[in-house]
Amino acid sequence: MPAKAQLPHPHTGTGLAAFRSPEEEELAGKRVELERLQSELADLELELATLRSELIAFERRYMGVVGRRYAELDRLEAQIAESTARRSPKDQSARKEAESARARARESAEALGDADQERPAADFKPSEELKSLYRQAARELHPDLTTDEQERRRREKAMAEVNKAYEECNEERIRQILNEWRSSPEQVHGDDTAAQLVRVIREIAQVRKRLVEIRGEIEELGQGELSRLKKQVEGAAARGQDLLAGIAGKLDARIAQTRARAKQASRAG
Repeated sequence: MPAKAQLPHPHTGTGLAAFRSPEEEELAGKRVELERLQSELADLELELATLRSELIAFERRYMGVVGRRYAELDRLEAQIAESTARRSPKDQSARKEAESARARARESAEALGDADQERPAADFKPSEELKSLYRQAARELHPDLTTDEQERRRREKAMAEVNKAYEECNEERIRQILNEWRSSPEQVHGDDTAAQLVRVIREIAQVRKRLVEIRGEIEELGQGELSRLKKQVEGAAARGQDLLAGIAGKLDARIAQTRARAKQASRAG
């Protein structure tokens, strides 16, 4: 007697169990596309965060070496202008010049004070582990990976903390943020195929939009005055020259001359 035909077991991956509806097929394809875009987004976010942190570190260094000297020049020039105005109390132009000079000196001092409140200037040199952690955080926490507004705000807050930790080269803090995120109850989801498909399509659109924005931000930062100066300093360093030290030396000479003028103006006043 011939053996009875065996029906495919529902868990063998054959027969009806292997069939997927058109919606499920499209959802699977969209998820692959979203995964690829998420990876590209994480790479670009890492590039942008690194560029920002490098520019911040360079700006602090610049303010400590050059900005401090310009602030001193502005202070001395204000002293000279005020002495001139005191000698000619009826000269309106001298009085206005003294007011403008004092305003410039005040702005320079405030800018320098803001820089001094930051952590000490140092080159930003993230480790490969730090970059890897940031990239993983960007892939999991990025605000453009959700279509829910409340969830987006939660992700924006988490990514802000990640960015701060990355700037401070704090690997442990990023690990802590990731662990807290993964264990949160909000990470439990579940919807039907149609709803998931719509959500994934919208997430893809959001990620594509953010990719365009990031490329624009990177280009804008790269073409900025601070970035150009940073490249000049790095180019000079590659040739064995310290460009900022050279600028500082010239400013020191100007400061000495201006200080002498300020003393003369004070005595004359």
